[in-house]
Amino acid sequence: MKQKILIAGKGCISAIGLNTAENLQALQAGKTGVGPVTILPTRYAATLPAAEIKLTNAQLAAMAGLHSGEPRTALLSAIAAKEAMADAAIPEIGKWRVGFISANTVGAMDKTETIYKYFMEDSSTDKLLEEDPYDSGYITELVADLLDIKDYVSTISTACSSSANSLAYGARLILSGQLDIVLAGGCDALSKFTLNGFNSLMILDNQPCTPYDDNRRGLNLGEGAGYVVLVSEQVAATLANKPTTMLSGYANANDAFHQTASSPEGRGNFMAMEGALSMSGLKPDDIDYINLHGTGTPNNDLSEGTAVQRIFAKVPKVSSTKAYTGHTLGACAGIEAVYSILAIEQGIVYPNLRFTTKMKELDFVPVTQLEHTPVNHVLSNTFRFGGNCSSVIFSKNNS
Repeated sequence: MKQKILIAGKGCISAIGLNTAENLQALQAGKTGVGPVTILPTRYAATLPAAEIKLTNAQLAAMAGLHSGEPRTALLSAIAAKEAMADAAIPEIGKWRVGFISANTVGAMDKTETIYKYFMEDSSTDKLLEEDPYDSGYITELVADLLDIKDYVSTISTACSSSANSLAYGARLILSGQLDIVLAGGCDALSKFTLNGFNSLMILDNQPCTPYDDNRRGLNLGEGAGYVVLVSEQVAATLANKPTTMLSGYANANDAFHQTASSPEGRGNFMAMEGALSMSGLKPDDIDYINLHGTGTPNNDLSEGTAVQRIFAKVPKVSSTKAYTGHTLGACAGIEAVYSILAIEQGIVYPNLRFTTKMKELDFVPVTQLEHTPVNHVLSNTFRFGGNCSSVIFSKNNS
């Protein structure tokens, strides 16, 4: 990239923390958020663990500054987005062109599920959907209004790679000169729809998940939101706190292999990582840490791991943070963007929780203890349903 895309602020909420500082604390302490479900009303509460934020919608609404009747996804989005903008502390922001690119996959499914229950009793209830649109875009528009962002607002929904693609799109809007500042990332809340849907695919683990372990059995779902504030060099020059990190590369690819499975050789995964490296101008040896997609399913971890070995003659330090947060779907790349930036700022690599047995097909193993080490470049992967694969690279800003 000729012009730098700098990161001025970050914010996140997940099952391991209600803000960035709490998330960092939990990551350093090896504290998982995976456990029994207590907030979502589901018949699987005792049998399918998930990484649930243990606050009611009313409690989240108080933090978000929204009405408690709004969708849970919007509440999570608002909390993380507000933190990111506050962290950026951009003076005279009104003189810049500001955009909001937010990702999610379930929209306001929690509200739709409530209406569905009433619809089964009284079909005239479907008028509620006409009055209150609960699609994915509704979440973004609601939070954009809360933050008074008007120059450009858009929603991305490409399954699990959604947030990574929102970061890439935000960067492109700045590089093309259309915007100066972009709040980018994503959000998703747990719902019966996703829990039941993933359960029907038989890819959920009924125990806390074990990414990249030879005995892995599946994933745990999670919920949360993560955003970063991308700024141009012109905006960065006005900030009191100079950005320490930047988005140095990104790429999106598709292996077109299967609706829900990755190709065995990790074709799309390989192309995404290769494309991100090419854009950044970095060599594989320059990457200090890979934040793996690492869902804990047999297919995903083998496919991603195979692609990693194809690119990296010497695999750098790697780990999956989904053993902490669960798979947060449209939010995961946003949350893990914050984690990648923290790894650079703090000089740490997070342990891959609950790992015990090396995968027989791979030559590398993930980090299992918190490591303090210089981190200049982090590759973060997000590979998803429909073959949509995205990789982003975060780098230390040395200028």
